[in-house]
Amino acid sequence: MDQNMFVTVLLVLVTLCAWVGNGEERQEAQRHGHVSVVIVGGTGDLAKKYLWQGFFQLYVNQVSSGNTFSFYGGGLSPAVNGTPVLFEILKVVSCQNKVSPERCALLKEQFLRLSQYRQLKTLEDYQDLKNHIEKQLQEEGMKEAGRLFYLSVPAFAYADIADKINNSCRPTIGAWLRVVLEKPFGHDLRSAQILASQLGSSLKDEEMYRIDHYLGKQVVAKILQFRIENKKFLDPIWNKHHIERVEIVLKETLDVKGRIPFYDQYGVIRDVLQNHLTEVMALLTMSLPLKLSNDKEVLQNKLKVFSSLLPLGNSQAVVGQYQAYKSEVQQELNKTKDHISLTPTYAAVLMHIDELQYEGVPILLISGKMLDERVGYARILFKNDIFCLANHKAVHCKPKQIVFHFGHGTLQYPAILVSKNLFKPVLMDNEWKEVMEHTDVSVAGLPISDYYVHTPTEQHDAYTELISHIYAGRSNSFISTENLLASWEIWTPLLSSLSTTFPRIYPGGDNNGVLLDVHLKGRDISYNSEVVIISPDQIRGTSVNNFQVMQGKFRSTDMISAWTEELVERLAADIQEAAEAAIRESGVFHLALSGGSTPLALFHRLALNHFSFPWRNTHVWMVDERCVPLTELESNFYTLHDHLLQHVRIPYYNIHPMPVLLNQRLCVEEDGGAQLYEKEINKLVNGSSFHFVLLGVGYDGHTASLFPGSKVTEPEKSLVALTESPVKPHQRMSLTFSAINRAQKVALLVMGKGKHELITQLSRVKDNPDKWPVTGVKPVNGRLVWYLDYDALLG
Repeated sequence: MDQNMFVTVLLVLVTLCAWVGNGEERQEAQRHGHVSVVIVGGTGDLAKKYLWQGFFQLYVNQVSSGNTFSFYGGGLSPAVNGTPVLFEILKVVSCQNKVSPERCALLKEQFLRLSQYRQLKTLEDYQDLKNHIEKQLQEEGMKEAGRLFYLSVPAFAYADIADKINNSCRPTIGAWLRVVLEKPFGHDLRSAQILASQLGSSLKDEEMYRIDHYLGKQVVAKILQFRIENKKFLDPIWNKHHIERVEIVLKETLDVKGRIPFYDQYGVIRDVLQNHLTEVMALLTMSLPLKLSNDKEVLQNKLKVFSSLLPLGNSQAVVGQYQAYKSEVQQELNKTKDHISLTPTYAAVLMHIDELQYEGVPILLISGKMLDERVGYARILFKNDIFCLANHKAVHCKPKQIVFHFGHGTLQYPAILVSKNLFKPVLMDNEWKEVMEHTDVSVAGLPISDYYVHTPTEQHDAYTELISHIYAGRSNSFISTENLLASWEIWTPLLSSLSTTFPRIYPGGDNNGVLLDVHLKGRDISYNSEVVIISPDQIRGTSVNNFQVMQGKFRSTDMISAWTEELVERLAADIQEAAEAAIRESGVFHLALSGGSTPLALFHRLALNHFSFPWRNTHVWMVDERCVPLTELESNFYTLHDHLLQHVRIPYYNIHPMPVLLNQRLCVEEDGGAQLYEKEINKLVNGSSFHFVLLGVGYDGHTASLFPGSKVTEPEKSLVALTESPVKPHQRMSLTFSAINRAQKVALLVMGKGKHELITQLSRVKDNPDKWPVTGVKPVNGRLVWYLDYDALLG
């Protein structure tokens, strides 16, 4: 082979590789012909606000490309009703400034002529649409390039419509099919899997374009390109040694009036964090692809980030709810006054990536309604190791940060900002420009003059941007099935654990003050301020100064009240504090725990969060026990062991279950089980005085296994007795008031809305242990503290 022929062959191979490497987008560029665009739900709000404008802009940009178009607005109404509605919407589409008024008027006229309304309700309607398209192609001698269906309908309709498209409205052979889906894509992992399976039976994955409009925002769409263009500056600092934290924030000032039926099922985490903010997080932290156009590599790099995220639990999230939400739910869902929704309208979630590059770097995702301003941004804050002795305002001592400003806020336009003490960024392309003249505003704590600022030369709506990507077949701007399920796999466990968590109430707007500020400690996140609530008579707009910290008195003794999770945290901390104090004084801590479901959250907290708890010096006793074998699920000891003891390092000889089974018999008085347990207490517990006793309260006012009207079968001064319960299993063994009231500290834990009526009654009744046994708890020389969650206290 001579040299010239070798060069020719090499050039051919290079050309072929370039075409193959760019995948579908290259193939689509060759595929000229007729494109049919169908918006199912074409007269709805989304179509009216964004979609028709986006498709008109696509038409304006592509009218000279060699393709022809037809546009269909589909709806459930007959054509006689839908047609005038559609054309009222189409009349208000507009051109960009660069298009002359004369040309714009001509394009609008053409666009309206190419558009029509069609009823799309039954399988026959979709067959009629197919016949109409194919007849038009035949009559005008056009080759079909593809069909684009945009499903602007509720998610429950996706599978049915996809099936109709698949069975009766697919394009001709060789033409492409693209079906666009709006979120929500499921409610959790399981529902997302079901929906994916249903859609997968009708459509190929490459035919589905799950749209996340945040990926169409100009700044978000440029994150990867910015990282690639500035690789030489970012590579040395894009790691745990230099990044202090990452913040991804979307704040909104509006409430959710009018959207309650949807929003109350989803909440802020499903609505914003699981999709928009998670995608931004992935773009910021994923490995850079060799080619931005390589959709598969981009997806694989995203999935690698998702698989490296540490699990999310209650300790990695705080949630809130704006004050007026409760009444909005009651009104729009026709609920009674006592209905309470736990749906969060605010959430802050702390993530960590289990990779060496980002080890220990906190990644904070925050979003909420009724906040102080409308703004969206991602901020990478870098560590600053320079100390300025004389001038703290010197530029090299100011925060080092990159801000991807999505829009709104004080800046009011999308931009990428790099603080001047970091580096001067490369201008990405001719669609972006550097802002040289600045208004007097601050962004993320710095005056804008302290940044290099890059912004798009022309601002585009996110939907307009994404519609052009759909047309071009650029799938990396959309959510694949793998991507979707991987994201739900991250978020579903957290959503499950938060399902019974009471959100912190906040008044909304500027009155939120510091209520929603968060504190990061290791892998955990918590609210920075004391737990507060809004008293029922407060009205919307009341100053934050009128909020009250719920610490005070209940039945003339100390009371601590908080949201459930924070109450459990406080109680766990108080128990550890008591343990450490007792061990310092006497070398041992005696803890008596009651049964039932109420203390389970406490057991989990002690097991999973209190790693420094002095279990080796702690003796655990039972307050009461059901007369069943200790290996059965009904046993209080079984529950205690299952949820706490097996998870901590406590010597087995420090664990003291009640001897309900003796001589192969359960709670037989002659076997003397109660006396045996009392003897063990007298032997090991100094003065038979436990350091800490945890009690609950039943709906009938019983505590331990001391029930209304029950007569213990032991002498009055005994520490342990056999008792009778009104519910099965009837036989019980319990500490008596004599034992309980010798304790140094007694905690009465009451949680749940179901206990509100009981708490109300207990606040009014006098001491009457025969009718209200809990009123017999009165430590002689110790301290009694009521731990009440807000639901029990306020209903």
